[in-house]
Amino acid sequence: MVEFKYEIVEKVAVLSESSKGWTKELNLISWNGREPKYDIREWSPDGEKMGKGVTLTDEEVVVLKEALAGRDI
Repeated sequence: MVEFKYEIVEKVAVLSESSKGWTKELNLISWNGREPKYDIREWSPDGEKMGKGVTLTDEEVVVLKEALAGRDI
């Protein structure tokens, strides 16, 4: 398995929490020492394990924000 490193630069928001304590979070994460990107994924209660997620650039976050702003939520 490929080893990778990450650093949570900023915890932006906890979006939800499961009955088992896993939290779906929006964070700013630096992967392998690269420029931080926005990241949405689930984290175990102790923060040691993570689920699959999606990573977004600043530009992608702007597009997502604009797309959501135009919806009746």
